[in-house]
Amino acid sequence: MTPTNPFPVVIVTGLSGSGKSTALRVFEDLGFFCIDGLPCEMSPKLADLILKFDTKYRGLALGMDLRQFEFVNGWDEALQGFADLGILPQVVYLEAKMGELVRRYATTRRPHPLESRNLGLEQALEMERELLEPVRLAAALVIDTTHYSIHDLRRVIQTKWSAIEEAGKGMRVHIITFGFKYGVPSEADLVFDLRFLPNPYFDENLRPLSGLDKAISDYVLDNPVGEGFMQHLLDFLTYTLPLYADEGRYRITLALGCTGGRHRSVSVAESVLASLKKKGYTATIEHRHMELG
Repeated sequence: MTPTNPFPVVIVTGLSGSGKSTALRVFEDLGFFCIDGLPCEMSPKLADLILKFDTKYRGLALGMDLRQFEFVNGWDEALQGFADLGILPQVVYLEAKMGELVRRYATTRRPHPLESRNLGLEQALEMERELLEPVRLAAALVIDTTHYSIHDLRRVIQTKWSAIEEAGKGMRVHIITFGFKYGVPSEADLVFDLRFLPNPYFDENLRPLSGLDKAISDYVLDNPVGEGFMQHLLDFLTYTLPLYADEGRYRITLALGCTGGRHRSVSVAESVLASLKKKGYTATIEHRHMELG
């Protein structure tokens, strides 16, 4: 059955300690009916039941993770159950770096679902990451919460979800700009190092500006190196993105980096964003380190 439901169904999942409870509260504030801890096999039946009645809610958000021991084994069956009902759930997957997850667990003093006498916290977290990789690949949105406060995470989810919801379904491309001196985004599928492009940082008049300013964009892109690279990059994306879609990928995250994440990466990313939107892709952008560079 072809998914046709206008009532969005969102599955919020990811690594334990990555902020799923906060994410569910965000969807609740957005007008979603939210349920946490639902067994995987029950989720399609519940969604179908809610969809049969007129509802004042904007959508349905389900929190699912390894607290339900059959979650991984039942994942494919649950997706098929949704498909049989004509429902295409959108998966929001949260994760964070190991050190931050350990710190959060030390703060809350709660045990990890996989932790046992023979399995320490770090081992449990690594096992969970491996078990959930198929779920991560099916996600419409992946968010690394390592450096986010609760308020940051709330803002990011609201912004990204609104962009996805407004743009409709299909292959989604999320573009992240970053500075190498601050670290490469862990959620990136493809990483491009732009430190070979002309650098406005060494021009004192341009240094205070960012890649959002036309003067910076012209400096970075309006030259043989910039023009040539952009043409090759867009040709590469035009060729590869349909291939990813054919393999069943819902989402691709591109990370574009320069030294500080303020000038070159931002200029290139904004140009890529505009080009992808013209080609009909659902594309969103996040300038992660622009204010730090």
